[in-house]
Amino acid sequence: MTESARSPRTPDRLPLPRDFFDRPVLDVAPDLLGRTLVRVTDAGPVELRLTEVEAYAGEIDPGSHAFRGRTARNAVMFGPPGHAYVYFTYGMWHCLNLVCGPEDLASGVLLRAGEITVGAEQARKRRISARHDRELAKGPARLATALDIDRTLDGTDVCAGPGTPLSILTGTSATNAQVRSGPRTGVGGDGAVHPWRFWIDGDPTVSPYRAHSPRRRRT
Repeated sequence: MTESARSPRTPDRLPLPRDFFDRPVLDVAPDLLGRTLVRVTDAGPVELRLTEVEAYAGEIDPGSHAFRGRTARNAVMFGPPGHAYVYFTYGMWHCLNLVCGPEDLASGVLLRAGEITVGAEQARKRRISARHDRELAKGPARLATALDIDRTLDGTDVCAGPGTPLSILTGTSATNAQVRSGPRTGVGGDGAVHPWRFWIDGDPTVSPYRAHSPRRRRT
């Protein structure tokens, strides 16, 4: 039976419960690998098997948007676990995160890459520059584009059940033997030392690692 043909009532097709996300971010992040992200739009559902994520530990993490405290932009991170934090970057791209841990801790997982398993035709229309299907969601901005994710989804409860536009299905996570970890992409300063990027070893949808490159000021 194919993934899309399964009954929505089977255990592996139920949304992950809130207590899954109400854990330390370094436990949640690798446990998301292999699970299915579902995005429902008027055009139909798109499903993605997560293959790469990054953990961000809130106000103790220099790499986190919450490091300097609460702002209007990052307020969702300080709320309850199991909600989407969507931010806009470089004036053109959106990125999707999942809030973890106790309320006010502001930790979260950035969803970096995955394999489109349902709704590839929709994703191709949104990612017309992709040369192969393995590139449709290869990187956090590409993932958000392929799934039609923008700031209107900021604060979405991914544990809400039927009717929610975003959810993570229980499914089956990747095995410990499949998971690798290393430095986070593009994170500099004190945050560069943390090996908080997690990915499924050998998966072709995982994005290439890029070290932090400081921006040069124009003279």
